[in-house]
Amino acid sequence: MQWSDEGIVLSARAHGETSAIVELLTRSNGRHLGLVRGGRSKKLRPVLQQGNLVQADWRARLSEHLGSYNVELLEAHAARVLDERTALAGLNTLTALARLLPEREPHGPLFDVALLVLKALGEGDHWPALLVRWELGLLNELGFGLDLDVCVSSGETSDLIYVSPKSGCAVSRNAGAPYKDKLLVLPDFLLPGNGNGDDPAKVDITNGFRLTGYFFEKNVWHPRDLKPPPARARMIADISE
Repeated sequence: MQWSDEGIVLSARAHGETSAIVELLTRSNGRHLGLVRGGRSKKLRPVLQQGNLVQADWRARLSEHLGSYNVELLEAHAARVLDERTALAGLNTLTALARLLPEREPHGPLFDVALLVLKALGEGDHWPALLVRWELGLLNELGFGLDLDVCVSSGETSDLIYVSPKSGCAVSRNAGAPYKDKLLVLPDFLLPGNGNGDDPAKVDITNGFRLTGYFFEKNVWHPRDLKPPPARARMIADISE
């Protein structure tokens, strides 16, 4: 069995004296692990940093085996943001959350957006909004997508400013007014069709992360007895300043 694919490095842990077990998010083969011989060497350690994009060739005798990787660096995202605290926290947040995906299931569109986020890190202020949208996409791929197209109560498609914490559906201003203290804020930049608008304000970005974080906690972290990535809290605190 063998395949070749592009992959984002999610983790690399020592195996024996010289090798590493590497976890990649690949475009066509999903989240996939493999053994990199010599992965702890001076040559390969910089290649196997979280967030880097690599060309990976995977081989195994049987498809269910761990198999082995040959990897070649394509884009060194980790080194580019190493000295930028907030961007580095964003990179670590993305790679940690991507590990929630089931193994060996392809999620091509989610992979492509992840690459957009990684390329945008440290190159302006627009990457946090991309990361919020990526988190929404991840929730959808995990089976917990939000319905932000229409008000769950009235059927309205305009003036949607809340999200129901119970249903994950949008709620309009009028329908939500009596319950606004119990509803989550829906930032305007997350509404369908608003993806290419102006850069959102800090408060909107923070509300976006609060929204996705609520549903990660409710549907993913708590049921699996997991903790949120520490980098995510650091990133949000930096963005909110």
